[in-house]
Amino acid sequence: MADTVGVNGERKEFKVVGKPNLPGRLSYALAAGIAKFGADYVFEDMLEAKFLRSPYARAKVTKVDVAAAKKIPGVVDVLTWEDEDLKKFGRGGGMMMFGGGEPAPYVDAEADMEDDEVAVIVVAESEEICDEALKALDPQWEQLPFVIDINQGRKPDAPVIRPNPQGKGNVTVASANQGDVEAGFKQADQIIEYDFNMPAFCGHIPNPPASAAYWYDDPYYGAESPSLHIEGAVQRRDSVGGMYGLPSEKVKQEGLFQGGKYCDWGLRKTQEITPLLAKRAGRPVRMRCLRREMYDFNMNQRFTHLKVGFKDDGLITAIDDFSVADAGVPPVSTLGTSGDQGYGPYFTTRCLNIKQTMEVVNSNRGKMYTSGQHCPFNWDALTMAIHLIAEKLGKDPIDIATLNLHGPTSQEDTAPVPSYDACVAEGKKLMDWNWHATGAKKLPDGRLHGASFRYQMCPRHSFSGYNCKLELRGGKVHMPTQGPCTGIYAVEGNAMVVAEEIGIKYEDLSIDFDYRETFTPVGGGSDGTTASAWATKECANILKQKILDAAIENANNPPAPGGFGGVGGVGAKPQPTPLQGLSAADIDIADGEVFVKADPSKKIALAQAVGSAHLFATYSGRPPTALWAVGMGKLLDTMNIAMCEVAVDTETGLVEILRFGVVADPGKVIRLTSLESQIDQVMDFSAGCQLQEDYFYDAKTGVKLNADMFEYKKVSMLDMPPVDKKMLETRAGNAAYGSNGISHSLANTHLVICAIQNAIGVWVDPPATPDKVLKALGKA
Repeated sequence: MADTVGVNGERKEFKVVGKPNLPGRLSYALAAGIAKFGADYVFEDMLEAKFLRSPYARAKVTKVDVAAAKKIPGVVDVLTWEDEDLKKFGRGGGMMMFGGGEPAPYVDAEADMEDDEVAVIVVAESEEICDEALKALDPQWEQLPFVIDINQGRKPDAPVIRPNPQGKGNVTVASANQGDVEAGFKQADQIIEYDFNMPAFCGHIPNPPASAAYWYDDPYYGAESPSLHIEGAVQRRDSVGGMYGLPSEKVKQEGLFQGGKYCDWGLRKTQEITPLLAKRAGRPVRMRCLRREMYDFNMNQRFTHLKVGFKDDGLITAIDDFSVADAGVPPVSTLGTSGDQGYGPYFTTRCLNIKQTMEVVNSNRGKMYTSGQHCPFNWDALTMAIHLIAEKLGKDPIDIATLNLHGPTSQEDTAPVPSYDACVAEGKKLMDWNWHATGAKKLPDGRLHGASFRYQMCPRHSFSGYNCKLELRGGKVHMPTQGPCTGIYAVEGNAMVVAEEIGIKYEDLSIDFDYRETFTPVGGGSDGTTASAWATKECANILKQKILDAAIENANNPPAPGGFGGVGGVGAKPQPTPLQGLSAADIDIADGEVFVKADPSKKIALAQAVGSAHLFATYSGRPPTALWAVGMGKLLDTMNIAMCEVAVDTETGLVEILRFGVVADPGKVIRLTSLESQIDQVMDFSAGCQLQEDYFYDAKTGVKLNADMFEYKKVSMLDMPPVDKKMLETRAGNAAYGSNGISHSLANTHLVICAIQNAIGVWVDPPATPDKVLKALGKA
């Protein structure tokens, strides 16, 4: 595939797009600490608020002493589950609603996990007074049965912790079958069975969610009903406004900095409830989450048993995947659980006999706001199979992967995938790849060397459409956008495309951030920069044509003396320009200058060429549907690979990642700095979840024992190995210039684990802490 539908989709030369180290427009604000997130907003006469949170894994608050809390000086309001405002503030039909109908409770007296909010809120003059009031409430809790061990929770006699209309007990079963698995195993020469265990791990939010809100009379939209000003609900302003029955124009939000972890789609209650509290108090109210309340999952726990049949040459003939996955605490996306049966790795192979069965188990372990996309779709269950087959046959896992990868058009297609072949060739050079058997290579310091390989698709999810607007004003091109600034710098990627298409310098394009604008480059999943840039590319060419038309009009029909604009300024006699007597087809724009195609030395500054022209261009649309969204792995275009080298000390059990190597083909690089940073980010995740990050629970109470930065071992910059990178551009995608996404596809849960196995010859479940390594070696 390629960008054959869009304008200039097969452009050959680039001056701006793909250029490294172009600064983000908001990078200084972030680096200097002047960027304001929800927690940073302070309004005059502002109050603070806090939820009562559960100290137990599952419990119901049965009694609170409201009178005692209200006696504390500085306490302004106390709400409980008996308050009418909280009763009518709920969810209905999947949408947040304020009043009307019979919505389910937005928040009630029952907590579904430790630190879960219950329907008790205090509002006071300071956070410290809020804390004092929460203690004075002297809450009485009824502890309820809980599930923190999903293998126990799936048993028939386990306590049922929440209604499960689509399942039985705590378990909902999902399945997806293709072909005849039993026949596939009969075709196999060899069969392996193994357990693939993926522990949960955390994605911390550097800027904990918060909001600050107040109501005011807006003279522009009528004072018959007040308008809302809320900060901290970036990209969800309209959603929060809808909770209070407000149209978009009556919800104000100036801040566009969005603190969030990887692919975090969920608003917290702290970001939704402040308008209600502010309305009751008649004053601004802020509510903030604490860092200890932010130990949500990047990926839920999963246990998988795989049975794989294969020929003596390594060709897989049958796959039987039985998984037990944690559903966690609602809201949870199915992308991280049963949804991956349609999106998973098995369909990228030539194996036509696939059986997938998953038990999704309700638990009280925690929430997963990230949509469960850290390691998309259980990918490394296949990575592990490839390494097991390679070890059994004494072959390089790259050869096994290559043999099993189907061609571009279908699972029956045996042709090579050009992007994959190119990635492998570059990866071998990048890492000086020289495969060895398990335990066969010892480093000079006595440690054992291990290496591993993994492939993935570079997907674009094709979820979103985009509404773009560009403007020429005062001789300068403007790109208005609501942002937000999420850390992915999609706005800048779009700005680079606009500058490229119009023919101006990146630094001469004005990015106008305004929450009231419709354009946002952030789409669903990896449908952000590349897809939105396709739409802005179309819009930029519309504006460019208008600019060329205006330049010719201004040259051939200059304003009369005394008029506005024109060459020479107000009242000046028009001066001849090199554009006179030409048509728009005769001219073009480069480096901010309008030039004559037949003689590029004849040129004029764009601002001078267009005079006082004030021009607009709009475009609504999206690129053609991505191959990934159509084929779900059965059609292949752009790919990536990752490699890892480790050193294992068999005396201490310590594992050192020597380096990661990544070769990625996103089709076309839009903003190189963003792409490189995203790869660094996912390899950081990968190192953390495989070497040190883990949750520990008290079996008796169900509470986390390490929900703090001392006991939960996050990877720091000092822990990270080098990540060597090589970017390819096959132009095989169909978003802007043949690009696809890359998203989180390089994040992995077992690449390091496979390298450890190659070093020591035994498998260690992640995280591979020294004690686990020594135990696997029989030394502990």
